[in-house]
Amino acid sequence: MRTMLNALGARRAALQNDTDRQKGFTLIELLVVVIIIGILAAIAIPVYLGIQDGARDSAVKSDLTNAKMAVVAHWTQNPAAAAPTLDKAGLGNLGFTKSPDTSSLAFKGTTTSSSFCIDGVSSTGHLFSIDSSNAGVVATACP
Repeated sequence: MRTMLNALGARRAALQNDTDRQKGFTLIELLVVVIIIGILAAIAIPVYLGIQDGARDSAVKSDLTNAKMAVVAHWTQNPAAAAPTLDKAGLGNLGFTKSPDTSSLAFKGTTTSSSFCIDGVSSTGHLFSIDSSNAGVVATACP
């Protein structure tokens, strides 16, 4: 037993004092790591960009729903009022604020009719609309 411990101790001392031995990674190991990182980046970047576009489109859908509620509130408070503008001056006092991801909003309606439609374009270029008759946002323009 003592012989084995002496042999292990000698081997440990030899490994600690071995100054000729080089330490580090081989070129192959480094290349494998770089290739793995490249593959992961090639997968992750397009997924991330797709998620961003989806979030921008969701912001426009939310803006359209909020604008519809603000228009209904506007005409509920003032039945004979003119068609509201879709900006802070027109619907801002009714809680509507346009998000930065919404490129444009367009209101289509008249004061004599309670039917209206609102178009919205996201910063990704996708078009959405909502009208007074349906409950949700659709991915088409107003008729």
